[in-house]
Amino acid sequence: MSVVALIALTACSAGPEGVTAAEPTTAPASSAATQNPSTDDEVVAPTLEWAGSASPDADNHAQQEAENTMQLTINGRSVPVTLEENSSVDALRERLTDGPVTLEMADYGGMEKVGPLGFDLPTNNVRITTAPGDVILYQGSALVIYYGPNTWSFTRLGRLEGLSQAELESLLNAGGGPITVTLSLD
Repeated sequence: MSVVALIALTACSAGPEGVTAAEPTTAPASSAATQNPSTDDEVVAPTLEWAGSASPDADNHAQQEAENTMQLTINGRSVPVTLEENSSVDALRERLTDGPVTLEMADYGGMEKVGPLGFDLPTNNVRITTAPGDVILYQGSALVIYYGPNTWSFTRLGRLEGLSQAELESLLNAGGGPITVTLSLD
């Protein structure tokens, strides 16, 4: 029986070719368990150990996520925005490295809040239908946050994350007057 257990442990500990340091490996069985095979109540199970610390993939993912988000603080509440990949977002991200940008936004058309950025960004307009939570660049100089759908030629900057329709409308004070919004990278 101990020979079979030793063979099984040896087979489990041999990994496939190309095993990286971040993959699990089995720890060696204790010598007491293999030297005393007649003790039925002592069972030694292989344990998993992780070599190294956090994986480079996890670090890269966290860095990419940080580079792909910005924060909108709306009337004191901070909400993450997942950003698109385009030259408009790159220019906005570059502008925000100088510090946060605050603007006043007002209702328009019963579907959006819009406000002037105070600077121009390059556009990447395509015909789209917006959805609640979309953050749009309009005519290169205005920020729009949608709480209803609209179809037009826009530059999508990103999307507010983690809000229901009701939460979004409440946060934006939809139909209820102006709001103050601050854009930042942290």
